[in-house]
Amino acid sequence: MSHYAKVVDGLVTEVIVADENFISALGGNWIQTSYNTMGGKHYTQEEVTTKFADVDGVEQELTQTEFVEDGTGGLRKNFAGIGDTYDAERDAFIAPKPYDSWTLNEDTCLWESPVPYPEEGMHTWDEEAGKWVEMGLDE
Repeated sequence: MSHYAKVVDGLVTEVIVADENFISALGGNWIQTSYNTMGGKHYTQEEVTTKFADVDGVEQELTQTEFVEDGTGGLRKNFAGIGDTYDAERDAFIAPKPYDSWTLNEDTCLWESPVPYPEEGMHTWDEEAGKWVEMGLDE
């Protein structure tokens, strides 16, 4: 079973999980996509366990799932979403442009802001000001 995007006039209209034989029987323009792909890289999920001492000095374990690049390259640059475009020349799914000032990174097929995202805090893009604005806790 794989994910497939239905592309009509270059626009993704559906994304489903199906067997290749089912997709072949459907007809139409269905293109395989992978939910583990972003920016032209493929990621796998790995469980990582961290050991630490709690406030009472008792050893504890914390297991988390992390996404780790596996080096195989990404299938069609990005996971397809409804409303995305499929660029056949780039063989890539590209999300809609979020803001007029943002540009498409040709390598990743992801949109980039003209100003890098700040390293600390949570921010939202202010298109009129052309900058990232820190979000308050009550927002």
